[in-house]
Amino acid sequence: MKTDIQIAQEARMEPIVRIAEKLSVTADELELYGTYKAKISDAALERIKSRPKGKLILVTAINPTPAGEGKTTVSVGLGEAFGQLGKQAVVALREPSLGPCFGIKGGAAGGGYAQVVPMEDLNLHFTGDFHAITSANNLLAAVLDNHIQQGNTLGIDPRSVVWKRCLDMNDRVLRNIVVGLGNKMDGVVREDHFVITVASEIMAVLCLAEDLTDLKERLSRMVVAYTFDGRAVRAGELNVVGAMAALLRDALKPNLIQTLEHTPVLVHGGPFANIAHGCNSVRATKAALHMADYVVTEAGFGADLGAEKFLDIKCRMAGLTVDAVVLVATVRALKYNGGVPKEALGEENPEALKAGIANLEKHMENLQKYGIPVIVTLNSFVTDTKREVAFIKSFCENRGCAFALSQVWEMGGKGGIALAECVLHTLETKESNFAPLYDEKLPIAEKIEVIAREIYGAKDVVYTGNAKKQMQVLEEQGYGGLPVCMAKTQYSLSDDPTLLGRPQDFTVTVREVYVSAGAGFVVALTGSLMTMPGLPKEPAACRIDVDEAGRITGLF
Repeated sequence: MKTDIQIAQEARMEPIVRIAEKLSVTADELELYGTYKAKISDAALERIKSRPKGKLILVTAINPTPAGEGKTTVSVGLGEAFGQLGKQAVVALREPSLGPCFGIKGGAAGGGYAQVVPMEDLNLHFTGDFHAITSANNLLAAVLDNHIQQGNTLGIDPRSVVWKRCLDMNDRVLRNIVVGLGNKMDGVVREDHFVITVASEIMAVLCLAEDLTDLKERLSRMVVAYTFDGRAVRAGELNVVGAMAALLRDALKPNLIQTLEHTPVLVHGGPFANIAHGCNSVRATKAALHMADYVVTEAGFGADLGAEKFLDIKCRMAGLTVDAVVLVATVRALKYNGGVPKEALGEENPEALKAGIANLEKHMENLQKYGIPVIVTLNSFVTDTKREVAFIKSFCENRGCAFALSQVWEMGGKGGIALAECVLHTLETKESNFAPLYDEKLPIAEKIEVIAREIYGAKDVVYTGNAKKQMQVLEEQGYGGLPVCMAKTQYSLSDDPTLLGRPQDFTVTVREVYVSAGAGFVVALTGSLMTMPGLPKEPAACRIDVDEAGRITGLF
């Protein structure tokens, strides 16, 4: 079998202007980045607002495992399958981050014959959106430190600076640093920190902003530091929002590319789901809904993270309604959750499958709490047996969820026809009664506890003394009515990555709570989660190369 990058490099792409024509977007409404990628202009986004809306289909998954689930692959393949059935569809995805691409995760353009192309461009610099966000983030950091150095008229306490610098790379040594070392003209000495770009609040702001005016207002509201007397200092007070918006002007426009089967794909924004809200931009999703009859989008990591935040944060803020949810699982991942080591996942093991399917069951139950029809799809592997597939199918249907097998990795759109037909039947026969999980007016702690108990299955939530104090201060400052963005490991329903399956009687520990006032949510950090990941012992970057003809290898 060919590698993903070999398949992508052999693809015959259509010029992006032809892909845009499928969406009734004209060539003069595109800002071209070569032949096969483009940004959609503000004029086009404004023009299509009067069109009817299509159906919104959210693709999510069980908790990720080393066995792989293929959520993006299924999203892309489902979009291709709608095309095979003669339906007008658009896929709306997040942009990949360079950090995981060069780290342990690899690329994020789908896989096999359900990929987004040009694959190398998407996984590397693409149209420069992440670079723009990094630059805007670090401009704000530089101006803040310069303000302190040049007289500090705002009275910022250097020990209470909360704005962090960022970099789109996994670099653990930058988590905790000291800046301002040297002589008096080199700045005020203080402790500082880096986060990965996808964890920057500017990423969240860009993905939730409706337009340039909204973007600037959100940037202005971001809390960057506190004064000596405890007053919050916002980015707008540093008079740099205009310059930040100038850096982000083009990044705010959604990107258009295509699948291997020429299905249109909007790829825009990329906040992580374990340390941010994990969804592509509101602008791209809303544009897609006015461009096609069916919009397939995804939320990062498992449904306990990405889907929860998509439904409780993004949909709440943007006024979106999800019409159906596709929940992705694999036989291998379920057996891994049942205690089977990675090297033995290809062997039939009914007992492990029965034990591990509890993870799938919990995600099914969670999604049903939102009032949305759920379809479970099994991403097919050659090692799957008929008995294993039949067991999972029966298990899902007995719990009120439709079921379909997905073979898109091997067959592209044709391998997703059964899933697409199942989704269409669900949309025709079942109504979505979507509603968020909690009332955002609840106190911060109560919202955290609703998520922890209802979605994770926790017995209790405990807070460090620091977290308790932070929640009190945030509520006194008027931020208590914001939704909560839980920062948690993706590998478990709990905050302990070693607890697989469906953990019972566990406690979630919240160690820090802070506000992302520009994005419009409160972040609760749990466990030992890091906002700046590190590289593994053998980074994926060590397998990537480029030959004399400029052809990239090793990217997957």
